[in-house]
Amino acid sequence: MDAIFVALANPVRRRMLDILKDNPGFSVNDVCGFFEMSRIGVMKHLQILEDARLVVSRKSGRTRHLFHNAVPIRMIYDRWTTEYSAVWAKQMTQIKYKVESGMPTESDRANKPPKRSRRRSTKSISDPATTKGDRPKGIKNRSNPTNKTD
Repeated sequence: MDAIFVALANPVRRRMLDILKDNPGFSVNDVCGFFEMSRIGVMKHLQILEDARLVVSRKSGRTRHLFHNAVPIRMIYDRWTTEYSAVWAKQMTQIKYKVESGMPTESDRANKPPKRSRRRSTKSISDPATTKGDRPKGIKNRSNPTNKTD
């Protein structure tokens, strides 16, 4: 596990993992295009990721195709979380993502009450045809100023 933490400690290697996660099968040249460093420098970082088993390579002719391997990260996760804490950790990360992005989380959408449709009355409060009982308490009929309500 030490090799995994060493590999993940460097921001360049974390970026390489992100690139390979989003683009499985990229070649070393494809990965080099994302960085302003020499090909040898990129290959050294990739070697550290391979030693930690975070990257798996498959050779096809002269080209090495690279793939992200999530198993070592999952092993770390399983070591320090239980089935009970995983539920809470998931909810906390959803809250974190919601706060950071301003977007509702999946649980927010699932727990959102359905919208109620309200029927609006066709009679207006200022309509002289309305009776005293039709108006809410305390509202006077504006068309007839002498008409008083409680």
